[in-house]
Amino acid sequence: MSRIGKKPVILPAGVTAVLEGSTLTVKGSKGTLSLVIHPLVNVVVGASEIVVSVPKPEVKNQRALWGLFRSLVQNLVTGVTDGYEKKLEVNGVGFKVAVVGSNLNMQLGFSHPVDVAIPAGLSVTVEKNVITIQGADKHDVGQFAAHVRELKKPEPYKGKGIKYSDEVILRKAGKVVKAVGK
Repeated sequence: MSRIGKKPVILPAGVTAVLEGSTLTVKGSKGTLSLVIHPLVNVVVGASEIVVSVPKPEVKNQRALWGLFRSLVQNLVTGVTDGYEKKLEVNGVGFKVAVVGSNLNMQLGFSHPVDVAIPAGLSVTVEKNVITIQGADKHDVGQFAAHVRELKKPEPYKGKGIKYSDEVILRKAGKVVKAVGK
């Protein structure tokens, strides 16, 4: 039995869920999200909760799908009520970041500025050297944050680059100069 899958997903006030065919649509104050349900997963939408189950919980693959889809449904509900947020820190001399229209404009030590289009459904704000990405879809927020980080990963010697705010960069020691002539 899946310990995660057994728990029902509670629908807070103001959130509605509709199952049409194999697509679950959840609406809330932050927007509307939908999820295509796997054929082996059964979803029952009640008045105040969503229950996820599988036909044969003793089969390992079905048990894995059970927990996965329960977590995905929970992410939909959390996304339309609270939303998701990722923070990135930009470290480096001369590194600048600004939101220009619907683009994220970054100067990261290259010979040219880097422009990244902000996907629909996400809001990006910049304060000093911190980029804040917010949105209802957990996947979209994480994917865009990973794409921005990929442009200039933090390097281990000086720590320059773009890193998550809770990420710890393991630092390496530089070259050690030996005393000559002894």
